[in-house]
Amino acid sequence: MSTSPAPPFGAARLRADCGRCFGLCCVVPAFAASADFAIDKPAGHACPNLGPDHRCGIHSELRQRGFPGCTVFDCFGAGQQVAQVTFGGRDWRDAPETLPAMAEAFAVLRPLHELLWYLTEAIALHPPDDLRAGLERAHAETLTLTEGDPAQLRTVDVAGHRSRVNPLLSRAGDEARAPGGVDHRGAHLLGADLRRVDLRRANLRGALLVGADLRGTDLGLADVTGADLRGADVRGADLRRTLFLHQSQLDAARGDTHTRLPRTLTRPTHWTALPLTPVRQPTRSPVPGRRGRRR
Repeated sequence: MSTSPAPPFGAARLRADCGRCFGLCCVVPAFAASADFAIDKPAGHACPNLGPDHRCGIHSELRQRGFPGCTVFDCFGAGQQVAQVTFGGRDWRDAPETLPAMAEAFAVLRPLHELLWYLTEAIALHPPDDLRAGLERAHAETLTLTEGDPAQLRTVDVAGHRSRVNPLLSRAGDEARAPGGVDHRGAHLLGADLRRVDLRRANLRGALLVGADLRGTDLGLADVTGADLRGADVRGADLRRTLFLHQSQLDAARGDTHTRLPRTLTRPTHWTALPLTPVRQPTRSPVPGRRGRRR
């Protein structure tokens, strides 16, 4: 694959461009046979479905073939950054000795690119001047970290950097939600029926919403940073103003043509056109199990 210059930094740099990558997400991570992956795959080994052109041979049938986990993974553009910038277009198949270093770089750049995406979203919320300045500094620092060579990337303390950035992101969400709604940060809401709960301006950072019933729910100005929406039913939900909602979260959820989305996100192809179930009037009813992990 030929090397092409990286575009100016912006939204496009934070979207996966598989045509400029070398299938790193199909090689670097380990898969464990589960509801998300049909097979075991050790880290650093190519998935058997990866073709010689670095394309997935079953991409259009991933869900039917038992690989829904692949459909919701997003590298935030780290794959093409590693392939085309960090390693200058050098293909690991032509130079197998580069694969371990590529894997190390990918493991660092993927979370850094994710932070860049969140920082970009936070700045776009027009926070107070002091917070905006802090977010812009964090964005610049994070961007600088992503530009290192393989040796420099190995020295990056991703966890430490994230711990310094997360309070800024949390504050940005709180400012945008003010006056805030219910606090379900880190809550365990697996399979919960939330149709009667007022989740407008709610703090749902890191909440476990796996299989939750959110049909017809208005999530306006709710902060869903890191919320796990696998299998969550968002048919008819209003997500147009939801904070920090990422495409991969939508891909993991179940929606329909009635689900209202931000203009920047795409309706997943596996969503249905099932009719909307009537929803009762929301209340502030407490939800059991709100205690859980914090993000």
